[in-house]
Amino acid sequence: MEQLIGAVMLVLLISALCSGAEAALFSVSLLKAREFAQSKKPSAVALLAIREKMNRPITTIVILNNLANIGGSILVGSVAATVLGSRWLGAFSTVLTFMVIIFSEIIPKTVGEHYAESIALVAARPVQVLTRVFFPVVWCLEKIVLPFMPSGNRFTTNEAEIKLLARIGHKQGAIEEDESIMIHRIFELNDRKAVDIMTPRVTMTSLQGEQRLAEAREEIVRSQHTRIVVVEDSPDNILGIALKAELLQAMVDGKTDQPIAHFVHEALFVPETKRADSLLTFFREHRQHLAIVVDEYGGVSGVVTLEDVLEVLTGEIVDETDQAPDLQEVARKRRAQFPLT
Repeated sequence: MEQLIGAVMLVLLISALCSGAEAALFSVSLLKAREFAQSKKPSAVALLAIREKMNRPITTIVILNNLANIGGSILVGSVAATVLGSRWLGAFSTVLTFMVIIFSEIIPKTVGEHYAESIALVAARPVQVLTRVFFPVVWCLEKIVLPFMPSGNRFTTNEAEIKLLARIGHKQGAIEEDESIMIHRIFELNDRKAVDIMTPRVTMTSLQGEQRLAEAREEIVRSQHTRIVVVEDSPDNILGIALKAELLQAMVDGKTDQPIAHFVHEALFVPETKRADSLLTFFREHRQHLAIVVDEYGGVSGVVTLEDVLEVLTGEIVDETDQAPDLQEVARKRRAQFPLT
């Protein structure tokens, strides 16, 4: 009888260890494994190696688990037939099956998932050793299942998953609400285009290049913008960009008889389809804060600024000089009031 009990315990133990290790290794994410591996501990490095290529370690665990369940059941059955006799063999098999399900599957996998990180770190190096031991068998199985494996690389995560993690992190208190909102808005940089965030042409402030400073004095002083678009005869003929500070300084210096065109700087042009994240890099590289947005035919659609891009991340930025915070809304109202014919 002691021999039978020992055989049963051995089968249950080996199967339970395999089931728990499998559940733990699958429950630890690749990102978490990479975080652990930064400590350079052997167990953490082994865990990362397993998570980066799960096929062989998991195949090894499955092989060992099945050897314990099938081979162990045969061994236990032969011992039970000797100890209990054929009369009680059926009842014993039923009890053994129930014990395998409870003690070698359900409980170990539940514990493995609940304490995934700790168990995975402990199991990582033994699993690596077993993978090397079972390599010939694993290699043969890989060749058999290879035709059924999908081709191509699988992404570790995606945009939707990161957004979901941010929401969950906020609900659980791991990150602040403003941090969660910022994470969501970062992805909008890739989704929003220049045409979505620009100041439309109908609300764009501009000055005529041929105007004298004295003639445009009131417009310049009243303008709420630090950079003003200068045109030749229509908004489609852009001469450049004038800095309000330079125009005011010129007036103070008595240069009121000079045309505004004398003070223009070269304007940057971007298509309507340029993404907001590309605009951020564009402004940084050119060390400017404003660009003219043009449509597919080269006509001026409006202007976009560095502030417009940053507002995608931070929300509307309004200061004491902004008379109309949302100029796109103003443009829509004007179009509704004066529709094109």
